[in-house]
Amino acid sequence: MAYNMLGFFIILAVLSPAMVSAKDFVVGDDKGWTTGFDYKTWAKGKDFRVGDRLIFQYPVGAHNVFKVNGTGFESCIKPALTEALTSGNDVIVLATPGRKWYICGVGPHCAVGGQKLFITVTSEWMAPSPSPLASSANGITAKFFPAAMILVLIVLAFSSVDSDNISLS
Repeated sequence: MAYNMLGFFIILAVLSPAMVSAKDFVVGDDKGWTTGFDYKTWAKGKDFRVGDRLIFQYPVGAHNVFKVNGTGFESCIKPALTEALTSGNDVIVLATPGRKWYICGVGPHCAVGGQKLFITVTSEWMAPSPSPLASSANGITAKFFPAAMILVLIVLAFSSVDSDNISLS
């Protein structure tokens, strides 16, 4: 029985990095989405991942949010008004990895007020780079190692079951 619990905890420890939950980021923290705030500094050092959510909070009517490309970001070019988010509590789920740009399209808020945000989103889970030794051992590539390790741990966890107490009837 003790071996079963040990096996369970080993499996849990191996699988737990893949079970990290998504994070919510309130853009600008307690300042929210507003002019005169340094969003570049706010984003610096934050780890944005696929599945995380950006929450833009602002007084309704005072601001809006547009998702733009790099050129739109640099030049504060806003898309059609029909593409604006205007709820005052806009939630954007980061669905894909890559660069993301957001601006406010109200008056000169982007160009003069600096109300724009650039982030880079990474994948949900990034495996560490394999060492040269682990990358090819006996012709088995590193991409199969995690699955094989999990399988071995599962077998070890259940191999300590007392077969004398199992009834197949």
